[in-house]
Amino acid sequence: MKTKIIHILHAVGGVDVSLRLILANIDSEKFDSIVIHGDSDNNEPFLNDKSIPVKNYPISIIRDIKPVKDYKAIATANKIIKSEAPALIHAHSAKGGVIGKIVGKMNNIPVLHTPQAYSFLSAESKLKKNVFLGLEKFLSRWNNKILASSNSEKNRALNEVGYNKERVLLFNNCINAITEIPNLSIEKTWPDEYICSVGRPSFQKNIELMIEVLRELKEKKPNIHLVLMGVGYHAPNLEQVKSLISKYNLDSNITLLEWTKREDIFNIIKNSKIYISTARYEGLPYSVIEALALGKACVVSDADGNRDLIVENKNGFVIKEENSSQFSKAILELLEDDNKRELFEENSLKLFNEYFNIRNTIHTLESIYKTETEKKS
Repeated sequence: MKTKIIHILHAVGGVDVSLRLILANIDSEKFDSIVIHGDSDNNEPFLNDKSIPVKNYPISIIRDIKPVKDYKAIATANKIIKSEAPALIHAHSAKGGVIGKIVGKMNNIPVLHTPQAYSFLSAESKLKKNVFLGLEKFLSRWNNKILASSNSEKNRALNEVGYNKERVLLFNNCINAITEIPNLSIEKTWPDEYICSVGRPSFQKNIELMIEVLRELKEKKPNIHLVLMGVGYHAPNLEQVKSLISKYNLDSNITLLEWTKREDIFNIIKNSKIYISTARYEGLPYSVIEALALGKACVVSDADGNRDLIVENKNGFVIKEENSSQFSKAILELLEDDNKRELFEENSLKLFNEYFNIRNTIHTLESIYKTETEKKS
């Protein structure tokens, strides 16, 4: 008999990618997957390992806190849970976690919550951070466990939210190996030698720091060029970033790509010299995992997620305290030392295959699902 798992989430960005990868790789002969997601989310069908659409329920799940809509989402999700009677709820993202934990409590169903970067990390004010953290602490008292997407996220659950170690599990975000890279479907308007990143201009991605790093790099390497992808999706800081680019006279040193296909992103990363990230926090970032899968040396900020993927002086450099000078120095070192960069590239691919290739790790998630549902019965 199959084990029924209901996933609850706001299916956008990395959260959406994570669930689709799980559904496409988990054994559908053993697990019956159902998805409850936001009605304004990505409307592509959710497919299982046989490329068959799984049952899904679009409801009013949104990113922001809206009491009326949130109440409606909880009430609707509760009706679905009562009707479907799953063995386990797997909640993804902050909002999915709140809804999942509440309906799990109402129906006495075990809940696994994968935050994909805790919401309190996104708070720009101390008050907002305390509210979000307080909510996580309150909900942690109920019958749920954290299924962290990275070791850093696991440590946050233990040390800040207050879960005990028996209630915190780990399943790293993972992807399929990238075996085919088609030609670009867009015009190439940047030079052949470049560094790259994926990141929407926002508090989280801290692209302003990236522009500062680029300014310092230009002083030593005037022809340095950065290709920044993903700037068109929910980019609240885009105007500030454009203003900095203009202020520092970097227009000829940066290409901003608002949107392009996933295959184009792979092509751009594969042909770049180095992948960089200046993020303030992550869950376990798919763009950096993809850089590992494509065999890239990386220079990244010392943020949750980044530090779980890049091993200092093995497959890249991890820069502490938003130090732009150290960032630019590390990038220059790899651009000028082909032997070191190529060694880092080899190590990235090895680390990917060992820890972040979902074909090699999906059995871990299947085992967690099996263990948690057997405890209930």
